[in-house]
Amino acid sequence: MGRRQATELYRAPFPLYALRVDPSAGLLIVAGGGGAAKTGIKNGVHFLRLEQIDGHLSASLLHSHDTETRATMNLALAGDILAAGQDAHCQLLRFRAHQQKGSKAEKAGSREQGPRPRKGAAPEEKKWGAETHRDGAELKVENLKAVQTDFGLQKDILQKVVCFNHDNTLIATGGTDGHIRVWKVPSLEKVLEFKAHEDEIEDLTLGPDGKLVTVGRDRKAFVWQKDQLVTQLHWQENGPSFSNTPYRYRACRFGQVPDQPCGLRLFTVQIPQKHLQQHPPCYLTAWDTSTFLPLRTKSCGHEVISCLSVSESGTFLGLGTVTGSVAIYIAFSLQRLYYVRESHSFVVTDVVFLPEKGRGPELLGSHETALFSVAADSRCQLHLLPSRRSVPVWLLLLLCVGLIVMTILLLQSAFPGFL
Repeated sequence: MGRRQATELYRAPFPLYALRVDPSAGLLIVAGGGGAAKTGIKNGVHFLRLEQIDGHLSASLLHSHDTETRATMNLALAGDILAAGQDAHCQLLRFRAHQQKGSKAEKAGSREQGPRPRKGAAPEEKKWGAETHRDGAELKVENLKAVQTDFGLQKDILQKVVCFNHDNTLIATGGTDGHIRVWKVPSLEKVLEFKAHEDEIEDLTLGPDGKLVTVGRDRKAFVWQKDQLVTQLHWQENGPSFSNTPYRYRACRFGQVPDQPCGLRLFTVQIPQKHLQQHPPCYLTAWDTSTFLPLRTKSCGHEVISCLSVSESGTFLGLGTVTGSVAIYIAFSLQRLYYVRESHSFVVTDVVFLPEKGRGPELLGSHETALFSVAADSRCQLHLLPSRRSVPVWLLLLLCVGLIVMTILLLQSAFPGFL
């Protein structure tokens, strides 16, 4: 068997740092850029239309939204609203897709596809950033509110993570100053702020019960209810034995327990605090959310993990590494099912599963799950996990009947007159 390879879906004209999937419209949203430096590298958010063509999942550029001098480093999606982390700010965007009708669509289809605006565009069109695909599909993007979310004293202040709550009325942000700030959507009125870590916040995740988990570069992970500390996670004290190797938490995500509507698990990734010559392993841990004690921990290889994602049903975990590799694990057992070494040429900056609702099943086809990855190499890749082979029920029944018949015949030959 040859080396497994991922499918390259799209190559952007700038480094990619974040992506999200809108299952209702079948949109793949990728974002990144070159930042404020005058290098000629653009900054933007690209909206790609996902389609099944001849049994293969493909992506085509539907709209390119220019973010001017700010590169988008992290994204959160709720319905038609995107929360984009740009430098020390959070920018809310609203996008709307619809199909043009009649001659207007035909005229629009004759225009060149791409982000270039028409001369003399109306003010309303400029505000929304309207763009039409060659088949008449149109997507409009509106800039809503923006707010500064990080106020560190150091030179490089940066929002590192943003997350919606369960009903999409609030977002939580974290960055280099170690503070958690909670904002109303879409007004971006601040409703809560507290110091969560002594160093940069690496990641955060919000549960349906309002609990917030934060992990930081100070090697600590906390569980919060609003601004009240519930508990601290103690992984190294309860985990495998180490030879004095300091570890820190890199990522955290809540995930459903499959077939348990009210069940919830917490997953974290632990990486070595420092880059050592021996390359100690990284670890993946599942936590009981009633006690916040570790249920199981497994090594996930010696490549340093850069990002984590959980599938919508909680069945799969997706990992990206700083060396460009991508892997898919079973959430229950933490067993690895899929792995592509150095799939990207640079660090994997984000991974997201194809949702299992909306157009997800239609786009997935016969595969069990699909994971998208983006990296600083400007590429967006697709990782498909084939459906695992299962034995049909009728065949199991046939084997059972055959086994019973064979047993009876053997007994009859060994003990004449048995029947």
